[in-house]
Amino acid sequence: MKKFNSFCHFLISSRFVGIVFILAVWVVFSSPYFFQERVPYPSTYQVNHFPPWNNIPEFWGPVKNGAMPDIIDQIYPWRHFSVEEWGKGTIPFWNPNSFAGNPHLANFQSAAYSPFNLMFFILPFIDAWSLMVLLQPLIVGFSMYLFLRSYNLRRFAVLIGSIAFMFSGFMVVWMAYGTLSMAISVLPLCLYAIKKYLKTSKSRFGLLFSVLIAFSFFSGHFQTSLYLALFSLLFAVFSVVSGKKRRQGIYLGAFFLVGIILSGLQLVPTIQFYSLSPRSESFITEGGIPWNYLITLIAPDFYGNPVTRNDWFGYYAEWASFVGVIPLIFALYSLRKWKSFDTRFFAGMAVIIAVFAVSSPVQALIGVLEIPVLSTSNPSRIIVLFSFCLSVLAGFGAHIFLVQDSAKRKQTKLIMHLLVGIILVSLFLALFFFRPFPDEKTTLALKNLILPIGVFMVFSIASISFLYAKKLRLMPFFFIIVTLILISFDSLRFAIKWMPFDERQFVFPDLPVIHAMQREVGSGRVFGNLSAQVTTYYDIPGIEGYDPLYIERYGQFLRSSEDGLSKSAERSVVKISRHGKYLDRVLDLLGVSLIFHPIADTNQSWAYPVWSNPTRFEEVYKDDFFKLYTNKTAIPRGSLYYSYEVINDDRDIIKRFYDDDFDFRNVLILEEDPQIEKSTTKGGSVNVIQNKPTRLVFEVDSPQRGLLFLSDNYYPGWSVFVNGEKSQIYRTNYTFRSIVVPEGRSKVEFVYEFEL
Repeated sequence: MKKFNSFCHFLISSRFVGIVFILAVWVVFSSPYFFQERVPYPSTYQVNHFPPWNNIPEFWGPVKNGAMPDIIDQIYPWRHFSVEEWGKGTIPFWNPNSFAGNPHLANFQSAAYSPFNLMFFILPFIDAWSLMVLLQPLIVGFSMYLFLRSYNLRRFAVLIGSIAFMFSGFMVVWMAYGTLSMAISVLPLCLYAIKKYLKTSKSRFGLLFSVLIAFSFFSGHFQTSLYLALFSLLFAVFSVVSGKKRRQGIYLGAFFLVGIILSGLQLVPTIQFYSLSPRSESFITEGGIPWNYLITLIAPDFYGNPVTRNDWFGYYAEWASFVGVIPLIFALYSLRKWKSFDTRFFAGMAVIIAVFAVSSPVQALIGVLEIPVLSTSNPSRIIVLFSFCLSVLAGFGAHIFLVQDSAKRKQTKLIMHLLVGIILVSLFLALFFFRPFPDEKTTLALKNLILPIGVFMVFSIASISFLYAKKLRLMPFFFIIVTLILISFDSLRFAIKWMPFDERQFVFPDLPVIHAMQREVGSGRVFGNLSAQVTTYYDIPGIEGYDPLYIERYGQFLRSSEDGLSKSAERSVVKISRHGKYLDRVLDLLGVSLIFHPIADTNQSWAYPVWSNPTRFEEVYKDDFFKLYTNKTAIPRGSLYYSYEVINDDRDIIKRFYDDDFDFRNVLILEEDPQIEKSTTKGGSVNVIQNKPTRLVFEVDSPQRGLLFLSDNYYPGWSVFVNGEKSQIYRTNYTFRSIVVPEGRSKVEFVYEFEL
């Protein structure tokens, strides 16, 4: 027994036990990848719901989580494109495969500068992706552990706060994206660096702070990184003021600016792109979390869960705030030490953040003020900072719970448990007797309250035993073990339920039709029910897309093709009407040389009726599920024109282009006069010499001075050189490009040259 007591004491006091425990919890969570050959990617959702795979019956089957389409449509293909371009020695500034060309690095979520991209050159892509996703909670756990240990808290208390934030609501629901959770994962480490610098004045901690700021902004989600930067700055300011360390504060501000300057590699192109996208004018005045939804702090599935297909209220991912009932109790208990600066700071910030996150006049005011990013993104995501503050307070409270042992404080601890218990039981009884929701939903809420109540009851029994049987040498050990098991179980149950660990063979499986598209598209573009999951991933140029940031004029141009009238661009989607009046005109102008058509869509109203015009379209590929058609009337991506009109007003440009009598095959619309002679000349040749995302080279042979039209989006980063001399790019046909070319043979080079 004596040896057992010594062993227990060693476990509690060992300096490495906390790290080992966090690692063990992480291994349990990640075990499907390490031991079952499954990957943290929604592959079953991909092959069941995304074309072309969803047309093939052999892929159909159960889907665990269908609530994360952006990973398939955006994040994974973008990361693949970034890595492919870096591998070629090219900075991935431009993606030619979406929206007839779109900035890639500047869209931020491409995470082109993420240090984790290096892993993709060492491991198979899906394994590098899996490790990047799974390392996020581990980074959070270790960062939180280091930060809370800097307060000299007991290791047990540090673990409470670490596990709580490691698998908090925001961290779990956005983990599979590899961007949002990654961007916030180093927040505890930022605060640790601030604390250590103010205490020691050692430059290495200031530089660590700078690097962490840049790391967050390079991780792929601007809104979350902005929250991290603002919270870190506030923590630094309050720490400097409370500690009266003005000189260190000035230097710390300089280190913060260094981090922002380093982030400029990502921020500058994004700010430019943001100003040219519809997102800059799309403000959100609603979207806050209803107060009654905060019950999900301890019962995340109170209103159901998308995984079990029974969620019925709210936005599960956007409003996720879960930390667990035990951390919440400890967080409340931390308020006993209200005179502490750190307690007041984190408790005060929790209240302020809650006001900004929930439906309130303050939250609505942010939208009305039209503040860039803050007013154009979902406001509820700031809830991650609320969960972080509660997790820190939970660590503080757990430490107080262990070390303060007077009779009066025992009573306070019991009262705290009693109050939380009364609230939980009252809520359960109110649901049971008053049935505020329809029966099915009330039953669901009651069912999902049972586990938090059960965890609370077991924890309460362990707490009472600890408080009143402390003289038993093993009681502290058993209390700590029981509490850590409970919080780990509660957090892991939530995380494992949400996270898809799917079959790796379903991650972008190859199909013959995909290879056929790559072969047949040539230098043109493809049109069909396809988005970035095919066009970007497989390097097949398309004209539609889904992206929070895209060139606004392009969206306006395509939407206007429905009836020829000027229309505003949509918030995130560019999808052309399949039955628009001027659809064929747009397809031809954009050089759409290939039509993708699932056979099952034939004669369906939602499909483009490619089957109805055999004189225009020729079948070039067919298998059991798909057909491919060439468009015989498509204008080549680069083509010569000798006549133009000059129109300055945007609405007039749209109106003129979509006039029935406008000859779009022979006449361009420019906003500046290129000062060349107009003629009815036709002919000449344009040959593609080099076709890379950031460099296009054409050999042009023109019978007279004319205009080379390129059906790629006009964007400030592009420059053009004609026979080695820099020339002007004219915005043409509302959103495309053209340049003046001389008579005879010439070499034309379009080069993307972004400058800071």
